[in-house]
Amino acid sequence: LGGEQEGLKCSGGRKATMATAPSTEPAPIIHVDTKTYDSQLAAKVERVKTQFREYYSGELDVFRSKKKHYRMRAEFRIWHDYKEEETYFVMFQGGSRGSKYRVDDFDVGSELLNGLMQKVIEGVRGSEVLSKKIFQANFHTTLSGQAMVSLLYHRKLDDEWKAEAEKLKESLGTTEGLEKGHVPSVIGRSRKQKVVLGTDYVVETLPVNGKHLKYQQLEGGFSQPNGGMCIHMLEWAIKHTSNEESKSHDLLELYCGNGNFSIAMADNFKMCVGTEVSKTSVAAAKYNIEENGTGNVFIARCSSEDFSSAWLSNKKSFKRFEQQGLDLAECDFKTVLVDPPRAGLDADTVKLVGKFDTIVYISCNPDTLHNNVRDLSETHTCTQFALFDQFPYSHHVECGVILKKREGAPCSNGGS
Repeated sequence: LGGEQEGLKCSGGRKATMATAPSTEPAPIIHVDTKTYDSQLAAKVERVKTQFREYYSGELDVFRSKKKHYRMRAEFRIWHDYKEEETYFVMFQGGSRGSKYRVDDFDVGSELLNGLMQKVIEGVRGSEVLSKKIFQANFHTTLSGQAMVSLLYHRKLDDEWKAEAEKLKESLGTTEGLEKGHVPSVIGRSRKQKVVLGTDYVVETLPVNGKHLKYQQLEGGFSQPNGGMCIHMLEWAIKHTSNEESKSHDLLELYCGNGNFSIAMADNFKMCVGTEVSKTSVAAAKYNIEENGTGNVFIARCSSEDFSSAWLSNKKSFKRFEQQGLDLAECDFKTVLVDPPRAGLDADTVKLVGKFDTIVYISCNPDTLHNNVRDLSETHTCTQFALFDQFPYSHHVECGVILKKREGAPCSNGGS
């Protein structure tokens, strides 16, 4: 159902009625055959090796996902079949006008997510108030057992809806697998209206190299969908940036989101400085910095494109960092981490990261990664390459690359 569901576009479930425009896209993944896991992963490994053999000939670090129940969040349309007098979840093939597939249980989603699905659909079926003009339900769970559910409507939500939603919230609190004392929030949304029963965020706790890192994840905001794979990604990035030299230098992170990488990598560097365009993600990042006690992490709202353009123009003064007591001109950046959207890095950002001794590149699109690595190969060499199976059973691949500046390449010192 849209861009956030890219990992759910493969083979799937019980087909409901056909909508008006059949799609050539794969059907959504609803049920999985775990016997095919190894072969689908092997195909991805071979694909990445072939695509990048010109730039990397070493062994890939391959990180396996759970075979089932690996996804922490999902979105479903709610279908009202008036002829059969049934209401149920559906997913679509290739957009909302493609074939639709009924979803009664969801192998891809976490066990907690599946438990919440059953209680939500039962609650909607059993309440005319909750059922009236509802069209979608979004679920967000964590490995640590927190959750929130958003219900989307084509009508204004009133006090009657709120009373019924409170009953549903109470029911969700009995779901198996919840963190002790936690009751999932219920959030109602309609045009220009948001009603929050509880909070509009969850707090994930990730065990990373013996630490327990806490991350606020906002309703509707980005977070890594495969929680177990997120842990692998953080530990891999920490491992390949941990050395005595890095502790005397600073890290720049572009597209930093809620501080996921910078907070985890804070012990490796003197300072970690991040930019993020989303106002809500920056607010979550500042919460996470305080919660984890990482006082050497600084994050401000700024797009990577604007930051790169300004930095390349020799502008080293940024008001939003100065308000935090940080003078970027005094930073000694040697390492940069980028985790861009599927479009990859724009030309200015490629120029900027090319000035750093070490580049940590996390990518959800091998094709745009390949383009960027090709451009950076004039000055850098790939020294490590990882494949993270973020979206099993689909063609989507998440990669991690460490690039080191070649001897004799123009010396830079990214921060000076």
